[in-house]
Amino acid sequence: MAFSPPPPRRLIMAWVSSVLMLCWFLFPFIPSSAHGFSKVRGVNLGGWLVVEGWIKPSLFDGIPNGDMLDGTQVQFKSVVLQKFVSAAGGGGSNVMVDRDIASSWETFKLWRVSDKEFQFRCLNGQFLTSNSGGDLITATADTPAMTETFYIERNNARVHIKLLTGGYVQATMDNLLTSNYQLEPGWDDNSATFEMIIVANTLHGDYQLANGYGYNQASDVLTRHRDSFITASDFDFLSKCGINTVRIPVGWWIAQDPYPPAPFVGGSLAALDRAFSWAQTYNLKCIIDLHAAPGSQNGNEHSASRDGSVDWPSPDYISQTLHVIDFLSARYANHPSLLGIELLNEPSAPAVPLDVLASFYRRGYEIVRNYSSTAYVIMCQRIGNTDPMELFQANIGVSNIVVDLHYYNLFDPFFNNFNALENIQFIFKSRAPQLQALNSLNGPLVFVGEWVNEWNVPNASQIQYQLFGRAQLDVYNNASFGWSYWTLKNDRVHWDFEWNIKNKYLSLGKSSVKRPNYLLVLALVCGAYLLILSGVTG
Repeated sequence: MAFSPPPPRRLIMAWVSSVLMLCWFLFPFIPSSAHGFSKVRGVNLGGWLVVEGWIKPSLFDGIPNGDMLDGTQVQFKSVVLQKFVSAAGGGGSNVMVDRDIASSWETFKLWRVSDKEFQFRCLNGQFLTSNSGGDLITATADTPAMTETFYIERNNARVHIKLLTGGYVQATMDNLLTSNYQLEPGWDDNSATFEMIIVANTLHGDYQLANGYGYNQASDVLTRHRDSFITASDFDFLSKCGINTVRIPVGWWIAQDPYPPAPFVGGSLAALDRAFSWAQTYNLKCIIDLHAAPGSQNGNEHSASRDGSVDWPSPDYISQTLHVIDFLSARYANHPSLLGIELLNEPSAPAVPLDVLASFYRRGYEIVRNYSSTAYVIMCQRIGNTDPMELFQANIGVSNIVVDLHYYNLFDPFFNNFNALENIQFIFKSRAPQLQALNSLNGPLVFVGEWVNEWNVPNASQIQYQLFGRAQLDVYNNASFGWSYWTLKNDRVHWDFEWNIKNKYLSLGKSSVKRPNYLLVLALVCGAYLLILSGVTG
């Protein structure tokens, strides 16, 4: 019997690609309705009224000393002693220059006063200060003021640290940090010269932008951004491609617009008003999403954290946040384009305890109900691998309650080594059953409020991206409230909904075709592929 060699791998891939593309065009994604309203098919307007530098990095291009923004983590090494400056125990006592290796005690978070003046926050929250008596620099100040502010002179990686009163900080031979170096230090090896190592410069949010530029320039930059990043034409585009809702992140300072507290600048409220007007014109609904709460609920840039700390779970900050919910509810409750108000985006666990969060959600629910009996009240699941069941069991309210889940095959080492097929299988094997289980409960509706057509698969093909997007659309459409893509515009193209649609990486489909069992189609195609591949490699 003559032996027939197996087809080359490239022919197999071509065959698989053809079958997948045929499935793509024959079986488009179809929306559905439930609970008396058309499910949310939404897009987030991320990076617009709440700044996230990774979405549009050019916003930060004009900031002087832009690598020393608020929250930047730095370490200092004496060029003479070759030892690191250290706040022993994370703060609360003297500062030494005695560490060979830098870790958390040797890392300080910058609070920026000007482009050359900074305060240094230690691990436990205290600040370096010259107000400790004598010439010693200690880590004992709870609140920064003039004596906790230092002037930085830079020469490439080398720096001088100078008191506002004039003396330079130096590392003494007995490993102390003092402020009594009175000469004008040069840049050779001397006790007042340090090497500055920037450990992390990852926070690029509203606080960093506004405080980095200063009020006047920040106002100009943000006004241009708010006027151009999202416009009426974007709402027209979304309406035409089948989107019915926009989820709009806002910051807490919007309630004090047009004159919010420093360093924030006004203008976001007028932009939100425009969004509601455009939504009414193009027949879209709006979800107002409180993305940034006072004190920061997760320490990320998109919560406008100054230095990565999570300070929101305090009575004062919670009270301020409820005031913001009251302000937004009163202003928009009767607007025909309002669909819902999301009380808080991505509170973090364990920094935000569940009982504190549930109490806040109950009070927020009552505030919204004071103004509207129909607006949906949306509660976001805590980030940090928590079980969404915790909110279903919290008894927040009795009507039009929604739990928001954020589904990313990113941000967790679990996904780092997944290939394309494994990512797609995870959507069907893990996400679909969870949504089905939550949908079946007699409780809140389920909303996939953030997801994206991106993963950790290097050099993925367009067809692989299309399959990943289709799998997510097929599964997330089963959420009882619907879904919302993150985000409309982004410098990283696969995060950009508009780019995905225009370049056919995502397709929302046509309502005239019956939706098939896409999981079965995928299984058949992958099974055929594996059978043929076994003939190649067997």
